[in-house]
Amino acid sequence: MTVRQTKISPTDLAAVFKVLSDPTRLAIFDLLMQGVQCNCEIGDHLHLPMNLISHHLKILRDAELVDAERDPIDARWVYYSVNQKTLERLRQQLNSFLDPARILPRLPSCGPRLTSVPKLRVTRN
Repeated sequence: MTVRQTKISPTDLAAVFKVLSDPTRLAIFDLLMQGVQCNCEIGDHLHLPMNLISHHLKILRDAELVDAERDPIDARWVYYSVNQKTLERLRQQLNSFLDPARILPRLPSCGPRLTSVPKLRVTRN
């Protein structure tokens, strides 16, 4: 299955980076990359109280980076996992954004060198 590549705006990319820039959220996301976890497992591993873990999980869920699923037998238990569709889309968008092929040869169109250097015509293939 091929996931359609879409161009991401710098604003959208910055929003994802902002969510993941918090060390606690990044640690939680890293744990979830290892598989499904419950709140208590995350709290035990990171030595943080449940309410703080829940706060960070809500931010990750609001950013659609993390999914939550209630236990079918006892709905008090919630299991968290990485949203794989969002992860794949983000991975593709980052690959596209950081692609060195995007760097085009060009000279600045202003500054002191402008008068001493002939203008180059850039053509795209």
